[in-house]
Amino acid sequence: MKPYTYLKALVAAVALLAAINVQAANDRFSFEPQDNMPKYGKDSVNCVVNISLYREFYRQWRASNFESPVIKDIIGPWRWVFNNCPLASENTYVDGVRIMQYRIENAKNDAERGKLIDTLLMVYDQRVKYFPNHFRTGKPQKGAVLGRKGIDLFTYDQERYEEAYNILKQSIEIDRDESDGTVLIYYFRAVVKMARKAKVDTAFIVDTYDQVSEILDHNISRAVANNDEKWAENYRNFKNNIEASFEPFASCTDLVRVYGNKLKKAPNDVDLLKKVTSLLDRRGCQSDQLYLDASVRLHRLQPSPESAFNIGRLMLRDEKFNQAIPYLEEATRSADQERAHSAFKLLAETYKAVRNFPRSRQAALSALQINPSDGAPYITIGDCYALTAKDCGDNDFTSRVGYWAAIDKYNQAKRVDPSQADVANRRIATYSVHFPSVNVIFFHGYEEGQTYTIDCWYKEETTIRASK
Repeated sequence: MKPYTYLKALVAAVALLAAINVQAANDRFSFEPQDNMPKYGKDSVNCVVNISLYREFYRQWRASNFESPVIKDIIGPWRWVFNNCPLASENTYVDGVRIMQYRIENAKNDAERGKLIDTLLMVYDQRVKYFPNHFRTGKPQKGAVLGRKGIDLFTYDQERYEEAYNILKQSIEIDRDESDGTVLIYYFRAVVKMARKAKVDTAFIVDTYDQVSEILDHNISRAVANNDEKWAENYRNFKNNIEASFEPFASCTDLVRVYGNKLKKAPNDVDLLKKVTSLLDRRGCQSDQLYLDASVRLHRLQPSPESAFNIGRLMLRDEKFNQAIPYLEEATRSADQERAHSAFKLLAETYKAVRNFPRSRQAALSALQINPSDGAPYITIGDCYALTAKDCGDNDFTSRVGYWAAIDKYNQAKRVDPSQADVANRRIATYSVHFPSVNVIFFHGYEEGQTYTIDCWYKEETTIRASK
């Protein structure tokens, strides 16, 4: 040991000890001892000296980017503090973790490595015991510390994966939605390891995936609501990591088998039905009959515009238009304006499919009231006009004027929403050839460019145009 280093540490120790004595004399010592142990142990002088020694050596080691051989001088005084005055400072455990990690990574053999891993776990346990609350913030930290303990155990000894799983599980049970994303990743990795060792089945992996996804989705939503894009992206990355691990177990066939069996046993379990529909939706398994059956049952037990919307979409997928209509009507009452807008658009298309053109137009106009800059409802209205043009007249002029109104709506769709331009242009090319000819227009006493009012099942003012 360098004399200068020892002297510097000793001076710091004396200063610290003097501060302790002054604090005690003024009766302003706020620390509450645990296990009838004073904060600085039974030998406060040696405690303070060893803290100062190991901290001085630790400072040098950290300054060398943890490469200096001074690490050898840290162990003795640190161990003395750990064993004799565990309440002195939380830094004993923060530093202890880094010290043990270094020694594990540089262990000479498996036996030594195993003992050092056990010591690392003991450092975490003692921190939880003596510092259950963070020394600066005062907030409970048991869950967070257990999370780090579980991560380190899984990292340094993957054969102890079940032990790591139980530690990480306890961490998540404590912290719940506040669980760190890295803890969730290692928790899921431990479960995957258990599955590969035939300790758990696919259902267990699926349930765990569902559990961690809910926590991550909650944190993503919270970060977005707080305009914290950095953390939103962090949690998305955590989720992508877990998705990659889940992929081999995530086939729709497996999910349907697992949850199909569960629903047979508890067909009216609302929480289970929510879990099934949410997970199958996230994994792109909506085409399976189980998703529709679960959605319909959930809606019967706990009806909502949101579940009605999902069922309506599924009915449309199977071209069950008349069955879809009541669900989509209910979905339009959603408090979520974006969801209501989508429901009105789907409803407009559904009514068009069953040739109820007045109701289709009405639903499209309701969608436009919510979002006037969406061009799709104008496309739907234009289609309704074009499909009924021949029904709105009794001669070669009046049976073609509806195409003018249709083209007007397609042009309006392009104006408000450029993304609809390709669709609108194709419709315009298709239906503009059906305009009345110049001769027909003249024969009926009109001229191109004049205003004309169509009075059919709808009423629209348009401009007379001839076919080209």
